[in-house]
Amino acid sequence: MEKRQIRNNIRKLRFLNNEMTQEQLAEKSGVTRQTIIALEGGKYTPSLELAFRIALAFGVTLQEVFSYELEGDEK
Repeated sequence: MEKRQIRNNIRKLRFLNNEMTQEQLAEKSGVTRQTIIALEGGKYTPSLELAFRIALAFGVTLQEVFSYELEGDEK
């Protein structure tokens, strides 16, 4: 079975949103800065609710923040 993983564009979106800090995103999303660090580093998979809150914090769709891809499939 092929292994899949959730990838994210959080760091890129923070940069494009006036260089939003991890702390600012954490506050807008209702989580800790450590959670944002873990998400950006691919060490934590968010709940569906948190994924939506992050997308809302950026004002974008869920698909613009997260993608579900084959491991090693760089797009």
